[in-house]
Amino acid sequence: MPETLEALGALGIRLPTGVGQKFRGIQFIERDLRAAADFPEGLGIGIRRPLLHELLAQKAKESGVRLLWNTPVSGVSAEGVRVAGRVVPARWILGADGAGSRIRKWSGLEANRGRARRYATRRHYRVRPWADRVEIHWGERAQAYVTPISGEEVCIVMIARQAEDAHFERALAGMPELAERISRAGQGSRERGAITLMHALRRVSVGNVALVGDASGGVDAITGEGMRLTFQQATAVAAAIARGELRTYEEAHRRMLMRPMWMGKLILQMSRRAKLRGRMLGIFAENPKLFAQLLSLHVGQATPGRVLSTGAQLGWEFLAA
Repeated sequence: MPETLEALGALGIRLPTGVGQKFRGIQFIERDLRAAADFPEGLGIGIRRPLLHELLAQKAKESGVRLLWNTPVSGVSAEGVRVAGRVVPARWILGADGAGSRIRKWSGLEANRGRARRYATRRHYRVRPWADRVEIHWGERAQAYVTPISGEEVCIVMIARQAEDAHFERALAGMPELAERISRAGQGSRERGAITLMHALRRVSVGNVALVGDASGGVDAITGEGMRLTFQQATAVAAAIARGELRTYEEAHRRMLMRPMWMGKLILQMSRRAKLRGRMLGIFAENPKLFAQLLSLHVGQATPGRVLSTGAQLGWEFLAA
């Protein structure tokens, strides 16, 4: 997303020219209903995750970080981190070890404020992208989001509340338009499965330990906000450490999560209630400016006044529909 690229740039990382595939907005599709909107500023870009990982690791090395690949971490203590059987002294400890974070567990930060789990499967297909927006296809029990990642490849992720409904072929059967698009395309990768977890923690720091990225809570993958939050949290926790305290990071983290958490809850409600979804998609299709305002809110380009007016207008249109 454009805001994610901005956050990545704040860390000093720029994507090489010609890498990935740019897209200009989002489109919702369910049967004959279509609602599309473009980003108010900038473009998004779809790339393969290993390339992003490589850029991040290279930047870390350039910044003086010593990377210990394949080195087990077995615990944390007041003295530091237990790594490969010895203690590495540490003034600060950052847990950036994903949704199943062990640092979170060892530090006593497991308490949640609500959880919503969904299941996902992902495939790449060798086919020329047919749209310059990310498409979200809505089926009866699953959603597919389609991201162009090069001039000859797309990434498709199926997400559902139940694991069996996220089975790729089963979900695809309920999306005939998408199935036809890829019917003659070859797969560009083996299928992968994952769990997407939307949850917020009561606290993301204690003592000299702070959590970053999915370890610190997360939003549903369909929002496209996970990486942005990680990059912005990295910047915020670095600033807090420079000041010698983590209180400001705790506050900044809470603010960062509010907007994508609200949007994630809205999308989850749409996924669970077909009638609600149909009415909302119908409103967006008939009033593309309203959908554009909602997308503007989602990518952080809306003022507080615009947020209130968009919410009021959406509520009015929904009641009138």
